[in-house]
Amino acid sequence: MTTTATTDPPLEGAADRRRWLALAVVMTASFMDLVDVTIVNIAMPSIQQDIGASFSILQWITEGYALAFAAGLITGGRLGDIYGRRRVFLLGMGGFTLASMLCGIAGDPQLLVAARVLQGATAALMVPQVLAIVHATFPAHERGKVFGMFGAIVGLGAVSGPILGALLTQWNLFGLEWRPIFLVNLPVGIAGLILGRTFISESKAPQALKLDLVGVVLATGGVLMLLYPLTQGREHGWPLWGNLCMAGSVLVFAAFVLYERHKTCKDGSPLVELSLFKVKSFAAGIGVELAFGIACGIFFLIWTLYMQIGLGWSPLRAGLTGIPFSIGVSVAAGISVQKLVPRFGRKVLQAGAVAMMAGVMLYIWESHHFGTDIQPWQMALPLIVMGLGMGLIVAPLTETVIAKVPQEHSGSASGLINTTQQLGNAVGLGLVSVAFFNALDERAVAQGRAGQAFGEAFRHGMWWVAGVLAVVLALMFVLPRKSAAPAPAAEGEPAEPAKEPLAAH
Repeated sequence: MTTTATTDPPLEGAADRRRWLALAVVMTASFMDLVDVTIVNIAMPSIQQDIGASFSILQWITEGYALAFAAGLITGGRLGDIYGRRRVFLLGMGGFTLASMLCGIAGDPQLLVAARVLQGATAALMVPQVLAIVHATFPAHERGKVFGMFGAIVGLGAVSGPILGALLTQWNLFGLEWRPIFLVNLPVGIAGLILGRTFISESKAPQALKLDLVGVVLATGGVLMLLYPLTQGREHGWPLWGNLCMAGSVLVFAAFVLYERHKTCKDGSPLVELSLFKVKSFAAGIGVELAFGIACGIFFLIWTLYMQIGLGWSPLRAGLTGIPFSIGVSVAAGISVQKLVPRFGRKVLQAGAVAMMAGVMLYIWESHHFGTDIQPWQMALPLIVMGLGMGLIVAPLTETVIAKVPQEHSGSASGLINTTQQLGNAVGLGLVSVAFFNALDERAVAQGRAGQAFGEAFRHGMWWVAGVLAVVLALMFVLPRKSAAPAPAAEGEPAEPAKEPLAAH
């Protein structure tokens, strides 16, 4: 997310009903992005069967999107500040729509991965503009209502994504198999472009920062050097070049930190505001966001593979199985921010981590106890427990992490948190090679014992999820005990919004 001007729009603009149509357009864009992640996971086995994608390709279909999205978020926000938020938003939406079409017509696994990377990159142009447009369009007294609507959209995206993906895949519309999960974005995107051009007002930041292209190249290069061999290494027998590449990523990240310090001294416009990490609670919070993203990245992919390939369930059956989880997230998210966190502070997040670990352990036990005869209703209890735990974490986490960040840096902090969330997800997807596929007995799969093999690999991967959640819990002890207003802005410096809701993935 990017820094936004804090001056309220004029009363004439606030009274203009057109702003609500503009809000509908940007909320639709957020919904498209949210649904696009979960809708793809549920169709993975169908994609594998139709175009002969390998397991590493399946990882890259999700990881390519997550990586491009994470790498481009801050840059996308800066572009909106410099060239105009409406302009960059429409460019991102147009690119996202085009990339969705390319995904839908791809007949080759590598082309599908390339289209997904393009989709993630264009989403990184589109999504950061959403809240910036809201701040530029709505007066302060209306933003609470608007942010409440965004919370509802996040919940709706979590619930509807798997079900919509399951239905579109199951129905096999016009014999297109899984392709409608991408093609459904076309009419929505085209309508959004027309309405957005008509109803969204243009806005720019009064003092936009310069683009840190060197920082973008170093950060993206370091992440690719880490994740590419991590994802591909298993299929190539973990070659020496992969280990050297991952070791080299540490040097690239070190160079990135040194360059960001130089950039700060040179013109004050680094890609990452390193001074934020002097706030101990923020540094720990970034660790929480990264580790939590890793846990989610591992879980959601191996869960889908376990149900559909291992147990042989249809996409619709697998999608409906996830409803208790989505309901748990929505219910806990609603009460955590409004009722629990103001009273109990970080204990709510810690309880969420403990609940998620308990749900994971229960899932491991049930998977072992019931074996390949496990039924969706038997999965409901661990999924509800995990969903409630996640809801206690995701809704209040951002506000808790930036609680002690100086107010003039809260916009930059929010953007860095969102980027870290998506980066963690990409790392988690890369770790699926180690956490899941390394434990998969492919000989047993070839002999017709896929259910047993995938069940064992699933339990192995879930132990990884539990371990990462333990790290999340440990880091939470460094977060502020109670959420508080950010530290005041330095004298003479403009204040930024204290908090902004972040898109969840």
